Amino acid sequence: MAQKQTPRGSLLPLASTLLVGTVALYMALVAFSNITDFGTNQQFVRHVFAMDTTFKDEDLMWRAIESKGIQDAAYVLIIVWETVSALILIAATYFWARALGNRAFPTARRYSTLGLLMVLLLFGAGFIAIGGEWFVMWQSGDWNGLDAALRVFLLSGVVLLVTCLPTNDRTAD
Repeated sequence: MAQKQTPRGSLLPLASTLLVGTVALYMALVAFSNITDFGTNQQFVRHVFAMDTTFKDEDLMWRAIESKGIQDAAYVLIIVWETVSALILIAATYFWARALGNRAFPTARRYSTLGLLMVLLLFGAGFIAIGGEWFVMWQSGDWNGLDAALRVFLLSGVVLLVTCLPTNDRTAD
């Protein structure tokens, strides 16, 4: 006997397509901006690592990394991570859009999960935990990116939850 489709079941692929596409667009724009305007966020990373605008607590300042080479290498790795996550999320968006008609989402979910986890790790572990707590970015009035990082982290987490919701179609899960 065929199961009756609910509105949630029929709208989930569309919602996932649009939400994953939103995060893909955001990450693509972030990566593009960091590549084409390399110096702006390079200064951000340098100041966070150097801890030069924090409270200068001697119990914490040993954590500072003042080597411009290490700072710049970390920044390049961040840009690479952003670019790869954007590409994966663009692919996920494509797979979600392709699955709208046939209701087969496993590939879209796998790509979405991977890309969104990459974003969550970058903004959660990278910016909130390491930048915010290890390098005490929260102490800086000028170089504090915690609010922006939290917004992206929460958005990506919500999108991940939506893409993992069960559907009523047995072929979709």
